[in-house]
Amino acid sequence: MADATPSSASSAASPTFDEVFCGLLPRLYRRAVMLAGSRQSAEDVAHEAYLRLAARPQRFLAHPEPYAYAFTAVLNVARDAYRKDRRQVLVDGLEGVEEAGADGAAAGTGASGGWDGGVERRHAEIEAVRLLGRLSHRQAGIVILVDLDGYTIDQAAKIMKVHRGTAARHRARALDRLRAYLVESEHGQAGR
Repeated sequence: MADATPSSASSAASPTFDEVFCGLLPRLYRRAVMLAGSRQSAEDVAHEAYLRLAARPQRFLAHPEPYAYAFTAVLNVARDAYRKDRRQVLVDGLEGVEEAGADGAAAGTGASGGWDGGVERRHAEIEAVRLLGRLSHRQAGIVILVDLDGYTIDQAAKIMKVHRGTAARHRARALDRLRAYLVESEHGQAGR
């Protein structure tokens, strides 16, 4: 029984599950917001990912790249939640959210180039969430890993457990969809 409790020297040498996960939590939370689309959903996604990882903490701690392992859990939870929500009956009110996002975009563009208290950055984050919401979860995951987190296509493919060509194709399609949407939005703005 004495062997079951780690000594203080060994616990100081190796971080605990909670220490590692909490160190990654701010980054994971930002990515969860991008995948889930709202703050409340992101909290649920991050919590569920924590529970899934905590069920087998030794796998998480033994992984050579804990962030990649945790991001995969967040992506899977977000995808599962999206699939579950798709089966539910839609509720009116989604149009109001999109209109508020468009109004926020118009209000945020008036920054004069000086320090704005983080308004411009927040506007960019909201816009990124809105754009990533137009993609499938796999496409959004690849774009987040490659374009926001700086992984290579090969590394992102390994993290998402898909072939390199599949990851590249998902990213190319995602970028094409985003470009098309931005062009469409630009033409819509010019036509007003």
